[in-house]
Amino acid sequence: MDYDQKMLSKAGKVNYNLPVAVLAERTLLAGEGMLTASGALRVATGKYTGRSPNDKFVADSPATNGEIDWGNNKPISADKFARLYERMLDYAAGRELYVFDGFAGSGGERIAVRFINELAWQNLFVHQLFVRPDAPPADPRPDFTVICLPGFKADPARDGTNSEAFIILDFAARLVLIGGSQYAGEMKKSVFTYINYLMPKKGILSMHCSANIGAKGDTALFFGLSGTGKTTLSADPGRRLIGDDEHCWHDGGIFNVEGGCYAKCIKLKHETEPQIWEAIRFGAVLENVVVDEATREADFDSEAITENTRAAYPVDYIPGAVIPGVGGHPKTIVFLTADAFGVLPPVAKLSPEQAMYHFLSGYTSKLAGTERGITAPEATFSSCFGAPFLPLSPLAYAKLLGEKIAAHGTGVFLINTGWSGGPYGVGKRMSLPYTRAIVTAAIEGALDEVGYELDPVFNVQVPVSCPGVPAEVLKPRQTWADKAAYDKTAAELAARFVKNFVKFGKDVPPEITAAGPRG
Repeated sequence: MDYDQKMLSKAGKVNYNLPVAVLAERTLLAGEGMLTASGALRVATGKYTGRSPNDKFVADSPATNGEIDWGNNKPISADKFARLYERMLDYAAGRELYVFDGFAGSGGERIAVRFINELAWQNLFVHQLFVRPDAPPADPRPDFTVICLPGFKADPARDGTNSEAFIILDFAARLVLIGGSQYAGEMKKSVFTYINYLMPKKGILSMHCSANIGAKGDTALFFGLSGTGKTTLSADPGRRLIGDDEHCWHDGGIFNVEGGCYAKCIKLKHETEPQIWEAIRFGAVLENVVVDEATREADFDSEAITENTRAAYPVDYIPGAVIPGVGGHPKTIVFLTADAFGVLPPVAKLSPEQAMYHFLSGYTSKLAGTERGITAPEATFSSCFGAPFLPLSPLAYAKLLGEKIAAHGTGVFLINTGWSGGPYGVGKRMSLPYTRAIVTAAIEGALDEVGYELDPVFNVQVPVSCPGVPAEVLKPRQTWADKAAYDKTAAELAARFVKNFVKFGKDVPPEITAAGPRG
């Protein structure tokens, strides 16, 4: 069934692939947003200011039932999916809709994605976030369709959802339905979830990571959940940005899934993140940022609406960005974690077995606002640093990562961008200049030339020195005033690692299990 054509045939008016200026104008005329002093559009997304994982489902189709990791994905019957689609058709009848035809993937494996929106600003968002075609596609039929109608609200008793909001993917139909929530990140992550379903079946590793490349052609990847620093740390003036969030690794190297960036901008300052600051101009979309009504100046320090304020802009708004977004096989991989306990070392060099362990563990802290209901950092384990977006077993992605690291001799580091000197509420967030210095040292090979000491609790090798970073910062125990409290907290976190890893059972080789913390 051509789900997109059926819906568009019901619409009162369809706007196809409008340019940025027209979409911005339509946004303003419809009262969907306001123009800020920098030229960016500012919009508000209502009560949904982050992803809503409890409202995300996968249609339980007979064609894909045996492939899906149902322990990590909530099923909804194919019949309920079909009935909800029919109700959305009725809602769309006579309405004005916006269509953007773009691509997911900058390399040869890209897929054609069609977005159907009722809000002009959301159509601008996907226009800027995904790969834009150079010309109208010869074949307008998409590989995947996203229908996003926030004004349509589900009836949980009737539709089988958990609330009025829903994000439902049907992999067999190659379709996602979104309603009830205006948060644009749901569209972005739905496409990524489909990529995570499709690519591993082709032997391609899809990854929740940012990527950049140095003057010598050395590619680096930065894994991590939202808020851990992927966008900030990959936007390095000394390196060229490939992409800030989603990539694939195939036989020819890596490629960016997207054509834009979706940066957290709470506490954004020009002096610390100049590239992101300067990218917030005409064509960019600001979500839920407080703006002065008189001056139209954005207040990036304000959390009055949410801590999860966002800026969406094309990747080529970053000076020197790699277009198209492709790079060679990674020389260095960085796993970013925001440790709310404040006990993980700022940097550790990982063996291949430790890299597999920490990839499967995916430890970090969910930061306030990135998901609905999260108001303070919350310790979590998210397999492959992206469990909410993995339709297949985490072991499928881990196996591919292990094979590619081994084939290309990639070095792996674990870097903590979280707290130092104590847990959240007591210690302080790791200094960004220190973190940047650590990342630079890891990527440029400076950490290959220093001595290391074993952390007896977390079982990782910690460098004794790093250019630009005080030696005592590298050993988190030395930054705590209460050493006994550190020992207790570190032991508790190590035990959490061990408890979490039990779920993988005997499917993981014993040498990988043994590479973890001493719980």
